[in-house]
Amino acid sequence: MTAGHGASPGIAPGGRRPFHGWYVAGFSILIYFFTNGLSVFVPQNLAPRLMESFDATAAAVSRTSLITFAVTACLAPFAGALVDRLGVLRVMRTGLVVLGVAFCAYPFAQSLAQLYVLHAFLGAGLAAAGLLVNVVLLSRWFVARRGLVVGALASGSSLAGAALPLAISPWVNDPALGWRYGYGALAASFWVLAALPAFLVLRESPAAMGQHPDGAATPPPAAAPGAPADGATLGQALRSPTLWCLALGSACLWFSIQAVTSQVTIFLEREAGYSPVDATRLFSLVFALSFFGKFLYGAASDWFPKRRVMLAASLTLLAGCLLLLQPGPGGLTLATDPARLTAFAVVFGLGFGGSFTMIQLTVVESFGLRDLGKILGVVIFVDGIGGGIGPAVAGQLATSTGSYLAPFVAVAGVALVACVNVLFIRPFRPA
Repeated sequence: MTAGHGASPGIAPGGRRPFHGWYVAGFSILIYFFTNGLSVFVPQNLAPRLMESFDATAAAVSRTSLITFAVTACLAPFAGALVDRLGVLRVMRTGLVVLGVAFCAYPFAQSLAQLYVLHAFLGAGLAAAGLLVNVVLLSRWFVARRGLVVGALASGSSLAGAALPLAISPWVNDPALGWRYGYGALAASFWVLAALPAFLVLRESPAAMGQHPDGAATPPPAAAPGAPADGATLGQALRSPTLWCLALGSACLWFSIQAVTSQVTIFLEREAGYSPVDATRLFSLVFALSFFGKFLYGAASDWFPKRRVMLAASLTLLAGCLLLLQPGPGGLTLATDPARLTAFAVVFGLGFGGSFTMIQLTVVESFGLRDLGKILGVVIFVDGIGGGIGPAVAGQLATSTGSYLAPFVAVAGVALVACVNVLFIRPFRPA
């Protein structure tokens, strides 16, 4: 029997305390909303403004994403090991302080070189306070509802991508204010709504509150005192083809996702003829749909094998990438029709959201909780490299060719490779 059954909403049966896991989940989602939003998606949406402020090319501005993802990728395995050794909250709180300082400094950057340094700190903070630590934390608090809760967590970053650029758009597009004021307001909000709750509300595990996963009256067998965590060791996972199909597939997915989201605002303004306000609206639509994709695919994975749900999401992402292209008299051309670009935002957003969520859930399904921090660290290292290379390659191709045709063709090809890798993911069986 779980908490809330036959009792007042949020109150456990028999007068027990409300299940603290719901508070942990809510604030974990809010923390991820701000960490990913301010580190990745808001800077990507501001790319045209950064190009104007620093007289830079798309390739030069896109290196900020490469730096963020490369640093996150390189530090993720260490963060995973520290989580398993020191606990989630020590690592997370350190990362949040690093991020908070970098967010406050961001509006004062006076050159691209300073932005590059700040994005290195953003990458370090994301490694310690981003997706990895939040997935591990929620996996300790939830078992039966893990897919739903992790899907909701992943949806937090989509809400950030949908809401934060729109929230600061009036400031960003006001010549008397600009992007620095908008970003500064978000930095202040981060400290109040994300960093502070991490110190006051979050707890390491249900045991810290005298509770059990999912608010159950009794612990599951694997969570009994003294019982070893179920799952593969890091060494077993590294020897498994499952890990490498999953890691390479997710790297290709992240390449495609980040290449598109980092460049689409520039493309919409400079090739599709959109105004800055309309380009921001379409950018936000991608993330609004990715919110639903993350939540729905995450919930569906509680009913179907997660690797199959991940394949369906990857195919949806590929379809979205292809909507950026259309046949023309001389071959492929870029789509500029508003109706087709709206369809792209819907389909790509759903595939983006579903793929993002299913990477994490497929890791948990495949390898269990025993060395989850370390294994997630390996996967995030590999897909972080893909996520960093995507914007850099797309930005460089756009700068070299003067068009986004070549970058978007490359994105579709990499998305196809991702689908093939995901197709070959098999359940892990320890020797």
